[in-house]
Amino acid sequence: MAPNPISNNSNNTPIVSNTHFSLSNGSLCFNGVTLLSEVPDSVTLRSFFSVCTPLSKDTPVSLLESVESKAHCGAFLGFEASETSDTFTNPLGKFINRRFLSIFRFKTWWSTMWIGNNGSDLQKETQLVLFEIPERKRYCLVLPLIEENFRFSLQPGHEGKVVLWGESGSTMVQTSSFMACVYLHIGINPFDLMREAFSAMRVHLGSFKLLSEKKLPNIIDRFGWCTWDAFYLTVEPVGVWHGVKEFFDGGLPLRFLIIDDGWQSVNTDKDNPLKDAENLVLLGSQMQCRLYRLKENDKFGKYKKGNMLRPDAPAFDEKRMKEKIEEAIEMEKERKRKEKWGDWAWIWKLGRRREKKELSSGEVMNGLEGEEEKGEGGDGEEREGEIGLKAFLEDLRERYTEIDDVYVWHALCGAWGGVRPGTTHLKSEITPAVVSPGLDETMHDLAVVKVVEGGIGLVDPSHAEDFYDSMHSYLSKSGITGVKVDVIHTLEYVAEEYGGRVQLAKAYYDGLSKSLEKNFSGGGLIASMEQCNDFFYLGTRQISMGRVGDDFWFEDPNGDPMGVYWLQGVHMVHCSYNSLWMGQFIQPDWDMFQSDHVCARFHGASRSICGGPIYVSDKIGGHDFELLRKLVLPDGTILRCIHYALPTRDCLFENPLFDGKTALKIWNLNKCGGVIGAFNCQGAGWCPKEHKSKAYPQCYKAIASSISSDDIEWEQRPETFHMRESDEFAVYHCEEDELQIVSSKSSIGFTLKESTFEIFTMAPVQKLGSSTKFAAIGLTNMFNSGGAIEELKCETDDEGSGVRIGIKGAGRFTAYSSERPKGCILNGKEREFVWDSESGRLWFEVPWIGGASSTAIVQF
Repeated sequence: MAPNPISNNSNNTPIVSNTHFSLSNGSLCFNGVTLLSEVPDSVTLRSFFSVCTPLSKDTPVSLLESVESKAHCGAFLGFEASETSDTFTNPLGKFINRRFLSIFRFKTWWSTMWIGNNGSDLQKETQLVLFEIPERKRYCLVLPLIEENFRFSLQPGHEGKVVLWGESGSTMVQTSSFMACVYLHIGINPFDLMREAFSAMRVHLGSFKLLSEKKLPNIIDRFGWCTWDAFYLTVEPVGVWHGVKEFFDGGLPLRFLIIDDGWQSVNTDKDNPLKDAENLVLLGSQMQCRLYRLKENDKFGKYKKGNMLRPDAPAFDEKRMKEKIEEAIEMEKERKRKEKWGDWAWIWKLGRRREKKELSSGEVMNGLEGEEEKGEGGDGEEREGEIGLKAFLEDLRERYTEIDDVYVWHALCGAWGGVRPGTTHLKSEITPAVVSPGLDETMHDLAVVKVVEGGIGLVDPSHAEDFYDSMHSYLSKSGITGVKVDVIHTLEYVAEEYGGRVQLAKAYYDGLSKSLEKNFSGGGLIASMEQCNDFFYLGTRQISMGRVGDDFWFEDPNGDPMGVYWLQGVHMVHCSYNSLWMGQFIQPDWDMFQSDHVCARFHGASRSICGGPIYVSDKIGGHDFELLRKLVLPDGTILRCIHYALPTRDCLFENPLFDGKTALKIWNLNKCGGVIGAFNCQGAGWCPKEHKSKAYPQCYKAIASSISSDDIEWEQRPETFHMRESDEFAVYHCEEDELQIVSSKSSIGFTLKESTFEIFTMAPVQKLGSSTKFAAIGLTNMFNSGGAIEELKCETDDEGSGVRIGIKGAGRFTAYSSERPKGCILNGKEREFVWDSESGRLWFEVPWIGGASSTAIVQF
């Protein structure tokens, strides 16, 4: 029997319980402050431990104790419906004139922020709401949850009302009663609040683990390259080899490589069931392809060991590759023109094009023509190790020994269209794809259209573990160390016959988690196209890294009214605000970018302080090595912050995309200081009427803003907790190359032009002896200067004072010193330095010593 609710509207007398919330007379309140009014009688409120019975045996005791200590800050909402159903639209109440920040799904796969001040301002598929409660100097988090076989989200209602949407994903899975489908949590600090609330859900649901409990992938603090924008679906060994070579030749060794979509054995239902599909070039052409083999396609399968190590190794035909991509782009434009103007122009253009000889991607680009063909099955087991992906990776690692990790792409269901029935040992079936009505009014998406048209070749969920293990064990033996798993939320389209979306997801995520642990050391996975709450609640028991933004678009595929600029700020806002909650489950990954893009510095600056890996998707010959050296050290590692980047507190309820006044400010922490990145992202954002992001040119203008040390949440890490008490800070402006000393409460004003940024490195000023003040900034040739400081110790004895500094990297080390030092010793030897008496700026050069940290001692 379900526990009794604390109170509901059928009983006007509130019942006292161990929670700050109450529900009486149609009002949901926190300590006398109304959060929701006009709450229907069907809605119930329960305290945390009247619902939660921790079931997970591996929940750390310290976590249980922490959650128990904050249980009075949380409560659950439920409701009783009049009849059973597989979908529910249930009003929760009404609020007006209360500022909120929300996260909603604007596509099946992607989420972003939205703000407003009443229930009608919400967007469909809202996954959380953060209320501001200035009357009590508090914040309230509202989380729609998973309950039994149902997944919940929030929707807007009329006249300020909030509506709860629930669905099972199957007409055969129905119920009428819920007691814990929404969680409420109150807190003073919004960042602590997020951690407390999701810790409580970790205990309540027992189906996921927090980021703090999991192993991070090796790529976390390294530099990498993803093949996507370089080749799209035409990726093949020779191109990958030459792409890797360019980075090493440029003095920036890659430490990880992601071979994106295009390496798999896929075809369509119309193709020969045991042959690769031909002429796959751009995104869209493969969305109805299915896996017919769990191993690499012929482009990689034909590779012969030693081929790229020969003196006469095949050259990469860059010109033909570009022509092929441009050809595909033109074909796509023609398709759109056909949709707009009719068939005649399409037929004429297509006829002209067919006069030209067209070659398949394998014939043109793999550089291995004339090699022995494989049989139709293509396994080539009799020559394992001599040909194929394994042979290619062995050669690649022999030549480029610094590469630690190689990942490959695959969709959660195998390929975009799943697994083709009858071509593997797996039991798969073409399953119709049906989009939930809850996704109405989200953005039009070609991927969704294609998936719905073709359905999914769904591997039976009882075979999910075998499916992933079969694929991943082969990849692991071939030298692959991880996977980028994409297209995750197609599962919700095909759940009708499989017990609903929750049960289907559980089966797949369980199989994926087991394979990840077995084949990729537990952490070798990047989740992508995954930004829906049921993934985080059900799929992150093992997965520890995931994308927090949508794709990096180097240009708007729908046409840019403002050039390429406006989309770049949109991407940045997605990443920073999504990290508020996704960072509780996974290490936020801000995605790749292109180093020669017109906004590359804009992106590079944000990646430098995001706290995750840094990787690019540069085309062959398209690199800005000068920019990359501000992000990457000579050994291919990066100066990674110790937290993940989040919006500053004063940005939480503002719109840094098109309010015409707000700069996006994100904070992060280094071992010995903090950092704030300020970005002018104004000029674009979500349009509720058109259900897409669009340009707001009137907002694309210079923005004035300010920062202070209080913008950094120092308490979020034990290493920096004490820095809040510093009286003064040295602040370094990266773009302006300016150093200033400010008191802890002082603000620094600045102005950012359109699509520009500034990075402010903040270091607490320390006192040495009676008069000397010192603050270490770091390597100012790097965007994240303070990330170079590994250790900082101030020492005073009878002979004087000194500062011992551990420095990672090479370049110009900068510090503030109120007095001229007596000397500087670097790695045991005297080092020349420069000190400016007017500004107090101190600097000296640090050489590269092979990746080890240098030790500097500044003597006073």
